[in-house]
Amino acid sequence: MMLDDRAKLLLKALIERYIADGQPVGSRTLSRASGLELSPATIRNVMSDLEELGLVASPHTSAGRVPTARGYRLFVDTMLTARREQMASMPLLPPDQPQRVIAHAAQMLSNMSQFVGVVVAPRRSSVFRHIEFLRLSERRFLVIIVSPEGDVQNRVVHTAADYTQSQLAEAANYLNANYAGLTIEAVRERLKGEVEELRSEIVTLMQTAVEASSQAMEQDQEEVVISGERNLLAVTDFAGDMKHLRHAFELFEQKTQLMRLLEVSSKAEGVRIFIGGESQIVPFEELSVVSAPYEVDGQVVGTLGVIGPTRMAYDRMIQIVDITSRLVSNALSHNK
Repeated sequence: MMLDDRAKLLLKALIERYIADGQPVGSRTLSRASGLELSPATIRNVMSDLEELGLVASPHTSAGRVPTARGYRLFVDTMLTARREQMASMPLLPPDQPQRVIAHAAQMLSNMSQFVGVVVAPRRSSVFRHIEFLRLSERRFLVIIVSPEGDVQNRVVHTAADYTQSQLAEAANYLNANYAGLTIEAVRERLKGEVEELRSEIVTLMQTAVEASSQAMEQDQEEVVISGERNLLAVTDFAGDMKHLRHAFELFEQKTQLMRLLEVSSKAEGVRIFIGGESQIVPFEELSVVSAPYEVDGQVVGTLGVIGPTRMAYDRMIQIVDITSRLVSNALSHNK
C-alpha cells in the first residue's frame, strides 16, 4: 500500500485527532491539525483516495471521516514511534509472590490504560519439593504437594484398593527421597521403569497419586487474570451499543480465546498490536489488544496486555504495556 508523504501526514493527523475526541474529522480541522498549507479541495481529494484504499470511512451522518481498522494498522505499523521513557508514577510490584504480582500487574494495566488489563499467569512449575499422603477413609486419601516456591496443592484421590496410613507414608517417603526436585511428569516416567524393584501395590499407589498430582497442578492454575472489564462501560464508542459490549464481555468469559490470542504474542519479542477485525481472535472491529511477553530469569513465561477500543492512544498503551512487562519480569526473576 503506497502512500505519498502528504497522504501519510494527513492520515496520521486524522487518526490522532479522532483518537483525541472521537468525532469524525472534517477537512477544515485536518488542514489545521496537519500543519500543511493545503486547500480544502486538495484535502478532500486525498481523503477520497484514502477511502478507496479502505483506510478511512465516511459515516453517513457527517461530512468528516473516521479511520478503519486498516487505517489504524497502517498508522501503528509505519508512523508510531513509541518512546520508552520511564513513567515516573509507576508503582513497583510486590516481589516474590507470583500470584500477587500477576494480580497487581493486571490491575495496574487497567488503572493506567483505563481499559481492561489482562495477564496470562506463568505455568507454575510442576516440580515438587515435598509430597505427603494422608488417609481420609477407606479407599480415599489426600495428596499434599509442596512446590519449590512454597505453593501447596491438595487433591483427594479415590483408589481401587485400600491402603493403610503406613503404606501411604512408605510411598511418600520413597518419592521424597528419590524424586524431590523432579517434575511430576518425570516422576511418572521413572516409575514405569522401576516397577520391578518395588512392591507392586506401592507402585500402583504412587502412580495413582502422581497422576492425581499432575491433574491438580494443571487445574489449579488461574490461567488468565483480567482486571477492569467495567471500564468498557465508560467507553463512549461502546456505551450506546449493548451488542458490542455483550460481545466484549463474552470474550472475557471465554478465557481460552484470550489465551490463544495472548499465546501468539508470547512467541514474539516486544509489544504486539492486534487491531479489531484483523483476526478471528479479535472477532469484532471495535476492540484492539496491545500485548507483550514477560520473562522469569530470561525465559518467556507469560504475556500481558491491554484490551480496549480500536480508538485508543496506541503510543501511550505501548509504553504502559512495555513498562509493565519489564516490571513483572523484574519482580518475578530471582537473578535480579
